[in-house]
Amino acid sequence: MESGGLAGALAAAEAAPPVESLDVVARMLRQRLGANRVSFLITDFTGTSVVRLGAAGEVETDRPVQRIDLPGTLYDEVIRTQQPATRTEDGGATVRVIAPVTNRGDAIGLLELFLPSMPGDIAMRQIGETAHALAYIVIANRSYTDVYQWGRRTRPLSLAAEIQHRLLPSSLACEAAQFTVAGALEPADHVGGDTFDYVIDRDAVQLSVTDAMGHDVDAALLATLAVGALRGARRAGATLVEQARQAHQTMVDHGRQGYVTGQLLRISLLDGGTEFINAGHPWPLRLRDGRVDQLSVKVDMPFGFRFPHEYRVQRLDLRAGDRLVMLTDGMLEHRARDVDLAGLIARTSALHPREAARTVIAEVTAANGGHFQDDATIMCLDWHGVSHSRRHAADTGASLPDASPSLTRTV
Repeated sequence: MESGGLAGALAAAEAAPPVESLDVVARMLRQRLGANRVSFLITDFTGTSVVRLGAAGEVETDRPVQRIDLPGTLYDEVIRTQQPATRTEDGGATVRVIAPVTNRGDAIGLLELFLPSMPGDIAMRQIGETAHALAYIVIANRSYTDVYQWGRRTRPLSLAAEIQHRLLPSSLACEAAQFTVAGALEPADHVGGDTFDYVIDRDAVQLSVTDAMGHDVDAALLATLAVGALRGARRAGATLVEQARQAHQTMVDHGRQGYVTGQLLRISLLDGGTEFINAGHPWPLRLRDGRVDQLSVKVDMPFGFRFPHEYRVQRLDLRAGDRLVMLTDGMLEHRARDVDLAGLIARTSALHPREAARTVIAEVTAANGGHFQDDATIMCLDWHGVSHSRRHAADTGASLPDASPSLTRTV
């Protein structure tokens, strides 16, 4: 921005109370661009809608949420392409500008402005910088206020759902030079205990998908034990085998006869080498050159099964350009079986993993009439290879799928 730029927006927001950080950004845009209205739209937990958070004192947690369904809207186009869009309204008297608010591939929301005239290149660059700053502002301030959490909830969460959401990574997608990863979760009518997680270290990225037995709070508590044990071991520098062993022992000691299935994956960012453990979980799928294959890995006991066993580290054949999909059995059960999952993964190959995960889980949700007997979770990883150590921060767009792809796939 002309006066202070990105640093100016961040400094101004930090000087304000956390709940008023949006107001600061709105005032800056009104003053510098003559915007009539400015608002921030945050993506909800499902990724299928956005919720408008007002600005300039309009953020109130005691009034109904203004929820806007994404499919078929300009908002959806901006989120998918990660490119700003403009549209004239009121017979050309007003120009609506929508810019993505995204950090490292995590589509946090949208910045929307209404201007008296079509903005030029300099103004559009200012808007883009402000949207970029807004992503950091939201990330920095959501630890201090429930406003952003409130905005992401289009329906009240049960206690089990609240626990489940707190177990997920704070950002559901991440872009790096060597990979891009994203996850999506559609909870059952009675939460089933699914979780996913990822972390980036100096020399590796680690991912996990887990599914706790049972439903509601009992399943959420089992999931808490499993995720806590895995994170604790991982953060202590434990090997993949030791992470699995500690998760298992935690379930034996505290799980009250419960168990959790899971998959653990570690990929070296130095040489691309993989380590993989499957604890009673559905096999992963790999998309390579338009073909989807099910990886027939060895399956060990779930965490918490009281039988003598060991967890075996396996290697996955993962090459640059591959897409790896890990999922839970909710993606395969009941009416979800009617979905051609392999075909759907192939057809969404051109999409960013964030959009691919969202599209696949939306299809499975539709097949189940919006009601699940078990949680449905998908984690999508694009492996780019180790030839680069820096990503192009400006290249966050997602290409749109071919209307009629000709891809072969087998499972």
